[in-house]
Amino acid sequence: MKYVLVTGGVVSGLGKGVTASSIGLLLKSCGLRVTSIKIDPYLNSDAGTMSPFEHGEVFVLDDGGEVDLDLGNYERFLDITLTRDNNITTGKIYQSVINKERKGDYLGKTVQVVPHVTDAIQEWIEHAAMIPVDGKEGPADICVIELGGTIGDIESMPFIEALGQFSYRVGPGNFCLVHVSLVPVLNVVGEQKTKPTQHSVRGLRGLGLTPNILACRSTKPLEDSVKRKLYQFCHVPEENIVTLYDVPNIWHIPLLLRDQKAHEAILKGLNLLGIAREPDLTEWTARTKVYDMLHDPVKIAMVGKYVGLKDSYLSVLKALLHASVGCRRKLVVEWVEASHLEDITSKEKDPLNDNLMQGADGILVPGGFGDRGVQGKILAAKYARERKVPFLGICLGMQIAVIEFARSVLGLHDANSMEFDPETTNPCVIFMPEGSKTHMGGTMRLGSRRTYFKVPDCKSAQLYGNATFVDERHRHRYEVNPDMISDLEAAGLSFVGRDESGRRMEIVELPSHPYFIGVQFHPEFKSRPGKPSALFSGLIAASCGQLDSLLIVSGHGSKATANGISNGKATSKAWQNGNYSKPLNGSLNGVYSNGNGVHH
Repeated sequence: MKYVLVTGGVVSGLGKGVTASSIGLLLKSCGLRVTSIKIDPYLNSDAGTMSPFEHGEVFVLDDGGEVDLDLGNYERFLDITLTRDNNITTGKIYQSVINKERKGDYLGKTVQVVPHVTDAIQEWIEHAAMIPVDGKEGPADICVIELGGTIGDIESMPFIEALGQFSYRVGPGNFCLVHVSLVPVLNVVGEQKTKPTQHSVRGLRGLGLTPNILACRSTKPLEDSVKRKLYQFCHVPEENIVTLYDVPNIWHIPLLLRDQKAHEAILKGLNLLGIAREPDLTEWTARTKVYDMLHDPVKIAMVGKYVGLKDSYLSVLKALLHASVGCRRKLVVEWVEASHLEDITSKEKDPLNDNLMQGADGILVPGGFGDRGVQGKILAAKYARERKVPFLGICLGMQIAVIEFARSVLGLHDANSMEFDPETTNPCVIFMPEGSKTHMGGTMRLGSRRTYFKVPDCKSAQLYGNATFVDERHRHRYEVNPDMISDLEAAGLSFVGRDESGRRMEIVELPSHPYFIGVQFHPEFKSRPGKPSALFSGLIAASCGQLDSLLIVSGHGSKATANGISNGKATSKAWQNGNYSKPLNGSLNGVYSNGNGVHH
């Protein structure tokens, strides 16, 4: 096993995750099998209990792991399926060490950071690196490890010490360190300054780690004189100093690395130059080249409560991007703070006539927790239902669509979720029996679960290639009340997808509507570039008048799935992990945001 460690210096938010993902993609394009590990130095056991405002979205894995959003980048770039063990936190390490101490595994020794914690970190890395993540048997060839935070942070010291030991443990030729650092340009003098990177590398070397490659973040390519200065003061060869300058979208990063021969520097450090082939990024290059050719816009109103930090909905944004490329449209996201819709109502205005959602081609209500902004989301669902605007509700978005329908169509004006009103006399959404009301972390219904289609000709089933079932990832502790299903369906709603018991609602549709779908699961987590999520493709297609043609393609093309079968027969793979694989003609276009929705 070979290891590539990616660290960051000077400031946080430099893009270590995208850099690590791009390095992985570049090495994969050289014919190597790649896996990834993210190290988060915080004390939380996982990201599950962290606020989206604190840490961005919580990414959910097939095995139910609630992890850092960077693992979502790894999965999307490398098209792999990671496990909870691929995300290491200080909390997990300390928990494992304390558990061993309680069992007496240390035979009476004084348990210390060195060697017990550092040994536990190294053992975890070695174990996680051996887990197959690409559907093939046996371990990968290379493990890309990203160390979160910035060099010098007190929380990351045990990990830096452990990784320093680990580099000697695996030996020369098996370990390569890529250090991502900032080379700022001061407006006053207009020149690139190397001093921050010099100090960062000096600190890294002082902690026992020597960078093999410098990846310098800057607004423009590094000048030759700047590279020479970094070579002199950081002791890194000039050919191993690459620039990650500002680009229109992150899909250029692997191409930047390839063009600067970063793969050769990494392969040379890992003694793989004679084994790996030249990188083949033909499809990736085509995708980025077509980027500027997408001009016709599709505007999606995103109605959420965390719109003040766009990373809170990162996977949803990426899924919308993948789908918009499939429909050859430039994505424009209209951010709508859900509580603003409530404010409009409180001022006795008609929210359906307000311009916050007017002009939107489609409306998406993503998941969330807590009652803030819920009434605004209900108004958004009402707007979409009555105005026949394409609508996709995810998790809580599905639940509020059911609540709105019960209030407006069934006349149950106090219909609500027990999450927001435990005393409601018409609970449309109830707490799941297996959930815990005392412990928050890891107690939800998590991970990949199977949904069976009960209405074969519904839009959802057609979008999934007429599959009989689909496996998607979940993260919820409330569900639609099964005792109200008969009344809701009699009034026009159709619960077309359910779990194996038939009592847990997974997909709801409004047959009389051009496109009104709610899902209890999170289809965004399995969307990939070139293989967009089926339901996101449906939303974008419906929003730009292409739904009928998409349903024809989905219904009559290759329909097999990696997680289901079509009409009981195995066919050639077109659907993988719930994603429709389309021929490459387009590009992943960028998000064009209006800048609205700043959180207050």
